[in-house]
Amino acid sequence: MKVAVLSDVHGVCFALGTVLAEVRKLNVDSIVCNGDMIQGGPQPHETVQLLGELNCPVVMGNADSWLLTGVEADVYSISEERRKILDTVREWSLSQLTQEDLTFINAFHPTVTVDLGHGRSLLAFHGSPTSFDQFLLPSTSDAEFQEIFKPHANYVFTGGHMHLQFTRRLPDSQSFFFNPGSVGMAYNHQQSSEAKLLDPWAECAVLTIEEGRVGLEFRRVPLDMDALSEIYRRSGRPFADTAMGQYTRY
Repeated sequence: MKVAVLSDVHGVCFALGTVLAEVRKLNVDSIVCNGDMIQGGPQPHETVQLLGELNCPVVMGNADSWLLTGVEADVYSISEERRKILDTVREWSLSQLTQEDLTFINAFHPTVTVDLGHGRSLLAFHGSPTSFDQFLLPSTSDAEFQEIFKPHANYVFTGGHMHLQFTRRLPDSQSFFFNPGSVGMAYNHQQSSEAKLLDPWAECAVLTIEEGRVGLEFRRVPLDMDALSEIYRRSGRPFADTAMGQYTRY
């Protein structure tokens, strides 16, 4: 059984398409998406359309819940200026989406379970199994991981939200957690700058379970930055130049 896990596209359908071209070469059995798929980038409608064609299970992330409702479960500490920018981009995103698109997004799931065979299952979510706002990081304590995952001890776990590829073995368990990173807005958490420059690639993970063998591969697929710049420029998304200016070009 081979499963491709994608997360945090944030409305960059070009990056989603780039990753899917890579994934299709791997002959995966299924695809699962860990949330935050639509809101933020220049192609919210196109992203919905491509996800609909994929017909794969999608988790509800905090950004897409906020897109639908305008209500944040967790209020982040940001400036008033930054808040106005986010609200303006949200209104633009909504203007790009049809009623059918909104119905599609509203059907995203709190969690998704994928049967891996041999008595194992993958439990996919955004932040944690109980909250799409929860932060799980390499620095999160073993005690917190144990508290979060102990009720679901027989699963392999995958979440998004942090835009960071990493894996963690669960304490006193054979299970593990992994984050596939971000398709549309990957970035280096070790940056000294508060601006959080974005990486010029799309990230994903591929989980393989075969006759008791377990494999996990993190992938980074280069993005054509000239093509992405043109998409932003033509999209009409507010603050498009600023958004493209976040991407580094190594």
